[in-house]
Amino acid sequence: MIAKLRGKLDSFGADFAVIDVNGVGYLVSASARTLSALGAIGEDVALHTEMLVSEDSMRLVGFGSAEERDWFRLLVSVQGVGSRVALGILSTLSVDELHRAVASGDKAMVGRAPGVGPKLAQRIVNELKDKAGGIALGAGGTAVGGAGAPAGTLAQDALAALTGLGFRPSEAATAVAAAEAELGPGATLDALVRAALRKAAR
Repeated sequence: MIAKLRGKLDSFGADFAVIDVNGVGYLVSASARTLSALGAIGEDVALHTEMLVSEDSMRLVGFGSAEERDWFRLLVSVQGVGSRVALGILSTLSVDELHRAVASGDKAMVGRAPGVGPKLAQRIVNELKDKAGGIALGAGGTAVGGAGAPAGTLAQDALAALTGLGFRPSEAATAVAAAEAELGPGATLDALVRAALRKAAR
């Protein structure tokens, strides 16, 4: 299995890139966010990858971060979400935005992605809400198109504080997401943790 590619950007299109690794060109499908951050042709690039194998095809999907790859895996585990729809969601929402949408049950935000109707958006939110706790909230700070590192660090610290107090990851992620939405980006860690504790205790 090919888990990562490091080479030079040979060419790219609307939904793919070709990475030249020691003279071998790998065609990699990717989200618009990942593609937009690759840089110019000829520059060095590195992508996390997922290999999709079916009876009649084999292809690579590339991601700007491990968190984006993890979300892709979660998304395609939902019935009705194929790789194309999953990449559409990751093109529309950053990993931070997607995490918050799932944690807070915001199906309207998920439904902004192409090919995602209200029923599918609801299914995604319902099925992934408990699983999303396994991906650190705010990890998108290191992802292509993600939020800034300070906000991501605060959210991760708040999540760690709640899980350290015995809350399940999914409960902690939901509470932190709700607290962030209430307080806004300027909140301190102390305020964020206190607000998240109030949310979790309800």
